[in-house]
Amino acid sequence: MPAANSHAEELLALYARAGFARVEPPVLQPADAFLDLSGEEMRRTMFITTDPDGRELCLRPDLTLPVCRLYIADGAAQPRDFAYLGPVFRSDVAQGELLQAGVESFGRPDREAADAELLALGLETAALWGAIDPTIRLGDAGLFAALLDALDLPPGWRRRLIKDFARSGDLGADLAMLKRAPEAGGVTAHAGVLSALAGSDPAAARALVTDLLSIAGISTVGGRSVSEIAERFLEQAAPGDAEGLAPSKVAVLERYLAIQGNPDVAASALRRLADEAGLDLAAALDSFESRTNFIAAQGIEPERLSFAAAFGRPLDYYSGMVFELHENGAGAPLVAGGRYDGLLARLGAAEPIPAVGFAVWLDRLDAVEARL
Repeated sequence: MPAANSHAEELLALYARAGFARVEPPVLQPADAFLDLSGEEMRRTMFITTDPDGRELCLRPDLTLPVCRLYIADGAAQPRDFAYLGPVFRSDVAQGELLQAGVESFGRPDREAADAELLALGLETAALWGAIDPTIRLGDAGLFAALLDALDLPPGWRRRLIKDFARSGDLGADLAMLKRAPEAGGVTAHAGVLSALAGSDPAAARALVTDLLSIAGISTVGGRSVSEIAERFLEQAAPGDAEGLAPSKVAVLERYLAIQGNPDVAASALRRLADEAGLDLAAALDSFESRTNFIAAQGIEPERLSFAAAFGRPLDYYSGMVFELHENGAGAPLVAGGRYDGLLARLGAAEPIPAVGFAVWLDRLDAVEARL
């Protein structure tokens, strides 16, 4: 069991004053939800067992999904705010477990105001350890999704870019593939093969590609298993996907991903891009600017925020604002989270429910405090 943290009780008191009720989800959780949402690569860091019926169970590697499950089991009938503090279990951390805290806010329709309040609460959290001026990294998964919708991308490429948005370096690889000429081995170089697979039985096509990769002696590429490589290949087999994207659309994506600065500067650049590219991003940008205003109303100057259009977090369920607090802009995040409006429906809720939250790494904050 991780050692109790000296600020744990202060932290829970802070969250209680803000209206977040503490919950303690069971340590043993169904494994399928974590694997479905985070990919098979998470399996390598999870402690997994099976119940007598053969269902996979795991020691919780994170607390967001277990808190979501508690809310759904209670009916998910009204806005609720929850806080948590307890151990999570992963093979990639010392002794296989660490103490994690955080908050989750469900059901609030005033999304921009809720985002701003959670960011402010995250800053108050870091301040308990003396981290009073952390670097605030900000991104927006919802804005990126709105851009892809406005560009009217083929379904396979839209799914792929959304998935890769949170994975450092993958979008650059995707854009490079889209730009390469057929003779250089780009997307269209295997368009004929993809077209042949399009419309075929999905299970049979996946088995065929997996067998071919195995025969070729390919086991992993860039950390992906054979089955994951096959899935990526088949994602491109939908009609229209094999041909890639028009150069003009690739250029818009590159220009978008290069935008960074404080939110006011970024908003001006984003509106300019939308106007010049003839894209309707008005609703997404109005929400973006409204959130900045609510953040300012929390006493957080927009100039403190470091927004990057290319910044995402490594979970594909985020649907809006994402943020991380860092010591001097470097190292692993101290506090991190964002908006995930679609997650509860994926976990069994009857309909999408607005949701935003963050996790706190107490051991990292302890290390910061020790250096002060």
